[in-house]
Amino acid sequence: MQNTATPTHCPYCALQCGMNLTPAPDGTVEVSERADFPVNRGALCGKGRTAPAVLSSRVRLTSPLVRSGGTLVPATWDEALDRIAEGLSRTRTEHGPDACGVFGGGGLTNEKAYTLGKFARVVLGTSQIDYNGRFCMSSAAAGGMKAFGLDRGLPFPLEDIPKSGCVILVGSNLAETMPPSLRFFTELKENGGTLIVIDPRRTRTAEQADLHLMPRPGTDLALALGLLHLVVAEGRTDEAYISERTVGWEDARAAAMAHWPEYVERITGVPVPQLRETVRMFCEPESAMVLTARGPEQQSKGTDTVSAWINLCLATGRAGRPYSGYGCLTGQGNGQGGREHGQKADQLPGYRKLDDPAARAHVAEVWGVDPDALPGPGRSAYELLDALGTDIRSLLLMGSNPVVSAPRAAHIEERIKSLDFLAVCDVVLSETAALADVVLPVTQWAEETGTTTNLEGRVLLRQKAITPPDGIRSDLEVMHELADRLGVEKGFPTDAEEVFEELRRASAGGPADYSGITYRRLAEENGVFWPCPMDDTEVGHPGTPRLFLDRFAHPDGRARFAPVSHRAIAEEPDEEYPVLLTTGRVVAQYQSGAQTRRVDELNAAAPGPFVELHPRLAERLGAAEGDPVAVVSRRGRAVAPARITLGIRPDTVFMPFHWYGEGRANTLTNPALDPTSRMPEFKACAVRVEPVER
Repeated sequence: MQNTATPTHCPYCALQCGMNLTPAPDGTVEVSERADFPVNRGALCGKGRTAPAVLSSRVRLTSPLVRSGGTLVPATWDEALDRIAEGLSRTRTEHGPDACGVFGGGGLTNEKAYTLGKFARVVLGTSQIDYNGRFCMSSAAAGGMKAFGLDRGLPFPLEDIPKSGCVILVGSNLAETMPPSLRFFTELKENGGTLIVIDPRRTRTAEQADLHLMPRPGTDLALALGLLHLVVAEGRTDEAYISERTVGWEDARAAAMAHWPEYVERITGVPVPQLRETVRMFCEPESAMVLTARGPEQQSKGTDTVSAWINLCLATGRAGRPYSGYGCLTGQGNGQGGREHGQKADQLPGYRKLDDPAARAHVAEVWGVDPDALPGPGRSAYELLDALGTDIRSLLLMGSNPVVSAPRAAHIEERIKSLDFLAVCDVVLSETAALADVVLPVTQWAEETGTTTNLEGRVLLRQKAITPPDGIRSDLEVMHELADRLGVEKGFPTDAEEVFEELRRASAGGPADYSGITYRRLAEENGVFWPCPMDDTEVGHPGTPRLFLDRFAHPDGRARFAPVSHRAIAEEPDEEYPVLLTTGRVVAQYQSGAQTRRVDELNAAAPGPFVELHPRLAERLGAAEGDPVAVVSRRGRAVAPARITLGIRPDTVFMPFHWYGEGRANTLTNPALDPTSRMPEFKACAVRVEPVER
């Protein structure tokens, strides 16, 4: 075991904070500050500080498990891998390749995501692959592609935020989801800029705002349109910019003008004076930004909502200019890179489209296969999960826990149970892994080398700091062994750098071009921003920290306005379900909680679910602080203690989604899908709240 500090990155959110890891004599791993990394400058949240706790054999998987007599029991690697190969092969023979499903994760490294997509399409021959990143930022990706011709979460580094004149932060609680990033907004205000937060809750982030708007959940689209209406009515558009750098303004303007302020106030609950003040604060400085997160994106109209916020930026000349623009705050650790390289249902490496003949030909040549042999686009994440046990009979799952994280989770749990065969690769026995026929224990972030791409589009190198316990293998080794057993002996290396070299060739010339990035560069630099094509200069292409300064990525170099209009959420409150539910995260837990719920310090800070409700609603229920209350939707019932606060709208309740059991928030959520991004409507559904006997 090494005894020197290794510079690496946190395994959790898309900040990918820099840290140093040092093995201690007692077998634990110490985390120390890495001040040179510009994203966090040494700061870490509680999750990052305690990340090594999950490396302990006390909480992790240490042996393959196979189901015998209804129980998971330890097995050898050969036995477990043989069982998986047999299960997938049998399904393919009896029902065809598309009866085999593959489900990935936004926490997988670029190398793993790339290999998983290749494994699905080359070894299994299935189109049925998607990943949990579909639940993260797919609406922002779709909106960005439409408007700009390219999707990268942030088209500028985080360090640009303090230099802007105003930032509108829509549906993000950074103080709890990405605490180290809050310093950029503090610096924004210290520099004289202003922060506007849009959230139906008075969050820790909203408390930092100069102006906080509290719209009704699911009305962000109307809000953005109402602001654009006022921009036009008050003569604040940048006509020269619109003429020189955009197309489609006339139709978008006409759509916005149908959303006058009083109409928008009735829809959103945001008073007209606040709408006018928002426009003033956004338009008066020389530069301004809009940043969206899951609040506006996790809706059945998320793509249109993102497009409306982009329209606001374009109409005011706030995109493709210094310290201005639209950006999406990616949530998962490698949510950006995870969808760029092939584990998304419709994409090939380099962010190429699977139905593009030229893209298929390029990637097929790198893979050494016939382009016609590659399957076409498959189902999106929820649709794939919903088809389990019917069209899809076997599933290989890596790095995800949909029993907790998927919408309509009780239904998805039943679909998973109905499978003929389920294999899971994970570091812990998650709730989903506990249902599997075979579970494989795999290496973690500190035990392997690989790359991730953070929310800025900055490609980073996570370096191996410690040796994994005996009996643990990497996901790359798993896919190599399975490919060999399924008749593909070559093309699945186990060395991460070798995989990355192939990824470079596969991405070359694509929208997300990594071909000019090497492990050597990543080890010497604080990341490299894509696109970074190969060039012949001695120093190589510098990468692209700031996109769109000269032109947008459409062939004509112009951005596209989108003519969008308000529409209701898929499930409005009614007499039977009169309240809106919205969901989110807390600072001490992460995503489905599969890892963070195994850390004592984090559990002490956030031991379980709760229902946040306004005092007026609590009074009607006769519920006091800490009393159990039931939240009931058309899909199920969840029970958790009441948390009474003035920081939420009286017509809304909030639940965090990190827990399984009776407090599982995603038992309630609505799987209604955005027609473009196929994002489920996590953020708004109709419920009723009932008191529960103690």
